[in-house]
Parts: sequence; C-alpha cells; structure tokens
Amino acid sequence: MARMDLRVRAFAWLTRRQSSVAGKTEEQVIAMQSREFPAGRVTDWIFGATAPGVDVTSQSIPGPGGQVPVRVYRPAGPVSGTVASGTVASGTVASGTARPLVLYFHGGGFVFGDIRMGDWLCSRVAAGVGAVVVSVDYRLAPTHRFPCAIEDCYAALTWAAAHAADLGAGGPVTVMGESAGGNLSAVMCLRALEREGPAIAHQALLYPSTDMTEAGSATASARANPNAPFLSGAEMTVYRTLYLGPDGDRANPMASPMLAKSHAGLPPALIVVAEHDPLRDDGVRYADALRAAGVPVKLTEYPGMPHGFLNFPGLCRGARPALAELIAEQRTALAAAPAERRDLCRASRHN
Repeated sequence: MARMDLRVRAFAWLTRRQSSVAGKTEEQVIAMQSREFPAGRVTDWIFGATAPGVDVTSQSIPGPGGQVPVRVYRPAGPVSGTVASGTVASGTVASGTARPLVLYFHGGGFVFGDIRMGDWLCSRVAAGVGAVVVSVDYRLAPTHRFPCAIEDCYAALTWAAAHAADLGAGGPVTVMGESAGGNLSAVMCLRALEREGPAIAHQALLYPSTDMTEAGSATASARANPNAPFLSGAEMTVYRTLYLGPDGDRANPMASPMLAKSHAGLPPALIVVAEHDPLRDDGVRYADALRAAGVPVKLTEYPGMPHGFLNFPGLCRGARPALAELIAEQRTALAAAPAERRDLCRASRHN
C-alpha cells in the first residue's frame, strides 16, 4: 500500500480526538452536532473555499418533515455554447441551451455534515461542468433515523427537477455524494427508477457505503483498516447503529443498495475509492454489481488516500486529480441523450 502523507495522519489524529463518535452516547453525539463549522484562512486552506465566478444562494424547500435547507451554486454569466440539450431556462441561460442540474449529498455517516463542507467541491463542479449544483442539508441521525435522510433527499431531487427553470437549469440531472452521501446518491437512483421519478443521467459515488450488513463490515478493506484515518471500524459500526437504530433492517436495499433485487437500468456511474479506507470494498463490490447488470461504470482507486480525502484539498494530494476526473466524467455523461437512455433503462429493468 502507498504510504499516507504525515500531515494527513496528523490531522486525522487531531480530528479523531475531537470528534470521534466511538464510545459516545446519543446525547453526546447530538451535542456534537451543534458545533459550528469554523471559518477562516486555515479552514479555507484545509477544506477549500468557494470557487471564484460561482454565485451561491441558500434557501429552504418543502420536505416530508418540514423545510429542508439547500445551497445552490450557479456559474456566473451566461452559458457559453450548448452545455447539454434541454429546455430554455430563465435568467442567464441562452436560447437553445440549458445548464445541467447536479444534486449533491454530503457525507458524515448520516450523523454529521455541514452544508458548508460542500462549498469547494460543489462550486468547482458548477464551474467545471457548467452546471447548477444543489447541495441538500438532509436531516441527521440519531434524532432523525432512517429513512428520514432518504425522504429529504428524494424530496429535494424531485423539487429541483420540477423547478429547474427557476434555478437556471433545464438540462440533464445527475447525482453525486461522498460516503453517506454516496449511499444516498445510489439510493436516489434506485428510488427514482422504481417510482418513475426524475431521469438521472449519471451517478458519482465517492467512497460510498453500499452494504450495511455484517458482510459489509467484514470485507477485506474493513479488516485491513480497523483504525484508518477519518473512519475506523468502531466508528463505522456506531454510525450505522445511529442511522438505522439498534434493531434496524440493515439488509433493506434503501439502506444497503448493494442488496437491491436488480441494478439493471441504473444510470452510468463513476465510483471513486481510497486505498486506506475501510469502505474501499463497498465501492469495488458495487461497481461489480452494476457491471453485472449491464450498467457502464468507471472505478478509480486513489493510492495513499484516506476516506473522505476530497474534503481536504489542502492536505490530500489526490483531491484535485479526483475532482478533475469527476468533472470530466460528468461532462461526458451529460453529453449523452438522457431521455433516450431512460427509456432504454426502463425497458431493460422490466424485461
């Protein structure tokens, strides 16, 4: 295995001392959730700052449990050329063109995650892809257990697709997410297909959790990385219990998309995994399952990287290459005709 940078290991050690969920009660975890994300030059360097030339606005949308906060990232200025075929959107979108729409779901084990954490990634996807990116601040466990996060994310997906023109979009829809957000992205694709919801043209799953059963906890990567930076085996177990409850059904495909009865007809995928990550094999196994169902998949492993490395562009040398790959894959996927692909997807799933 490639050696991890010393500064990454040092930051991971400090982070674990301050915010590890291992050994914490639910009350202590809820108290930890109230901490505000720090702001300043140092944190902007570690976590990245909003890209220049991107407008950022925040609002709330209707959800099944109340208002769901979202943050919207739009490239400033008009669309230059045809980004993707679609309807004419309002605002700066030129006639005959429309910005694609990207839904982003943050990581944090379904327990943590500040909408600010997506600023670097979402703004650069917005600028690099020429897309409108909607980041979703879904409800968190343990106060709001499964399936609250799924309900909020699906409500945001359907709302964004229905209000694309108001958002300055109108092209194809894609989803992306990290860790827990990767799980939610995969689940959104399953749910949208089953309910004939918004047509999703691409899914970007960044070090996703895809199997919450005991088998998922006993993979080779989980055994090889019991004390990995940013996500240990003990922390992974606690996150799953906080999300699903002590008696939750871990084999439910809406919690473990690996165990869906069929993966046929799902959108093409980019799956990014990290070498020093107990969840590495979750991504690899899900890529295998999608390929077996005929879904186009690109799987990339970043050597020497820990779980969550795209959140730390100032520390992790793999963050910027992974971002460049993400943007390139999204642009390629969005050049396809999503309506035709969706028809084919539905046909393959029902045959």
